[in-house]
Amino acid sequence: MKIYIILDNLIYFFKLIYDVIKNIPPISVKLFFNKIIKYQFISTKFKKKMYIKPMKYLICGAGGFIGGHLTKQLIDEGHEVVCADIKPFEYWFQLFEGNKNYCLDLKEFENCQKILNGVDYVYNMACNMGGMGFIENNKAECMLSVLINTNMLRACLNHKVKKYFFSSSACVYNGQKQKETFVPGLKESDAYPAEPEDGYGWEKLFSERMCRHFTEDFKLETRVLRYHNVYGPLGTYDGGREKAPAALCRKIALAKINNQKEIDVWGDGEQTRSFMYIDDCLIGTRKVFDSELTEVFNLGSDEQVSINQMIDMIEGIADYKISKNYLLDKPKGVRGRSSDNTLIKKNIKWAPSISLKSGLEKTYKWIYDQIISGDNSQRFTKSY
Repeated sequence: MKIYIILDNLIYFFKLIYDVIKNIPPISVKLFFNKIIKYQFISTKFKKKMYIKPMKYLICGAGGFIGGHLTKQLIDEGHEVVCADIKPFEYWFQLFEGNKNYCLDLKEFENCQKILNGVDYVYNMACNMGGMGFIENNKAECMLSVLINTNMLRACLNHKVKKYFFSSSACVYNGQKQKETFVPGLKESDAYPAEPEDGYGWEKLFSERMCRHFTEDFKLETRVLRYHNVYGPLGTYDGGREKAPAALCRKIALAKINNQKEIDVWGDGEQTRSFMYIDDCLIGTRKVFDSELTEVFNLGSDEQVSINQMIDMIEGIADYKISKNYLLDKPKGVRGRSSDNTLIKKNIKWAPSISLKSGLEKTYKWIYDQIISGDNSQRFTKSY
């Protein structure tokens, strides 16, 4: 009888391995094990051994792009997730019914206190931000996001939260190192001496230091990652807060739909960036969060491209050629930026696996379908 139980377990174990392998991008190890225990033929002893206890997470900024994707992943793994965002629910990109969802301003300390009861872990993805057009024209609004991080850290101490994550940005890096196109990848040490992006970059750099000092002074475990241009479906693609991949996918999709032959391009198109697909972002974020390492890491792609090169890629994906109208007076940001992933590869064993072309194919299709269907257009017209 024991032999049959063992054989049953092995059959279903290898079936699960096949299910995981054919799911691209790969799901997390925790999701894999939690899927195992759902099979009724797995022995009780095996289930108990492999079962990973669900935890209670708070996602700040859950109504946004990265926060929404992270929330879905944690819920799929069987965790309890508390979601908070300042946007009304109808503006959330992903809203999970039956979940604890809060629409409130986390710049207020009392609101941070209110939603932390029983929470084990916090991911702070909340901030007032957008693409270059937004952050160059809303510096004070961007800097006020420092109140979210400060008050959430204070509240986490009160509620004895086990670990806290802060999403920083490549905008913390010294602008003097980003004056040429196709610059060497930025190392973590390049943030100092400090000369970050005015407004948004200063808020992120200050909040990084706040996390560090809460760890040093109060022993609150914190993790910080500097994101480099995350993109993908279920995010902003219109309204002024969108970033370059989404904006260009929208412009080319609209040109194709309306049979237009020209799109506007901010700057001369030779400015360079690296772009990371959302699935790679989630994998790297979870690996760093689950690690014992407390230093700040880059999380981005080292595939550096110019805006003109990215337009060429999207033209190929859309199978539609356009001409470019360069608007040289529009915000352009730094001349060149990409991520040096040496530290995170060495210490966390993470590297992006999804090429820019592959990620843009998925992103363009989603945006094109949204435009055709008319869905979600109202989500991008209001500022908070």
